[in-house]
Amino acid sequence: MRLAILGSPVQHSLSPAMHRAALAHIGEDGDYETREVGIDGLYAGIADLRQGVLVGANVTMPHKVTAHDLCDELTSQAHAVKAVNTLSMRRGKLIGDNTDVRGIRFAWELRQFEAADPVIILGAGGASAAAQVALSDMELYVVARRPAIARVTSERIGSTAAIVKWGDPVPSGIVVNATSLGMHGEMLPEFLLDSAVGLFDMPYGDSPTRSVQAARDRGLPVADGLDMLVGQAVGSFATWTGIYLDAAIFRTAAEAELARRAL
Repeated sequence: MRLAILGSPVQHSLSPAMHRAALAHIGEDGDYETREVGIDGLYAGIADLRQGVLVGANVTMPHKVTAHDLCDELTSQAHAVKAVNTLSMRRGKLIGDNTDVRGIRFAWELRQFEAADPVIILGAGGASAAAQVALSDMELYVVARRPAIARVTSERIGSTAAIVKWGDPVPSGIVVNATSLGMHGEMLPEFLLDSAVGLFDMPYGDSPTRSVQAARDRGLPVADGLDMLVGQAVGSFATWTGIYLDAAIFRTAAEAELARRAL
């Protein structure tokens, strides 16, 4: 069984380690490839799926919206977010799914955030859209540097979130960082952390982001990008194999890979 991740950049991805461990766990002979690709490489990956060379693929930045547009059928999550991160074939048709939604819900439940608290989502891109869909039954605020783009994103997915310009006051609530802030050592602005009652920080790296560490130091409940990635991987693997594995299998593999990189 050949699987792959398609996107750019992807060399930092923990998905190969997690899915190789999952394949080994079920005794499946196969591999999960890393493909650093532009748009032509995305088309080539989809051709490999249609021809049976690949059984399944994950799609990451910057190709999730294009992948959505190339699918024959979409799951309800992919239709809602208008972006695809998991591809598979069924009855000769290319099926697009969005397991980011499942990953967000998995992380949310794992860290037991309070359902009654307002949710402050940072960003106007695909991750923000997935968060708005995953948490649609909550009181949502979207904070963005370009409110007009945030408004277009929210309207496109049918979200009722209030749009707030970056730097303007926000209610006290659970902050969801759906931007890339933190991937290169940046800290979320103090005005956001000061009003936070919890933090869900989607970026991940070889160690906790500075914002995650600061939130933990304050005694706040925290979910990070690894929590989301594990939940997303469980969903993707089930799409390709029909098998829902224990999330611990994926997390153990991811943590082992992080430890290896730290050597």
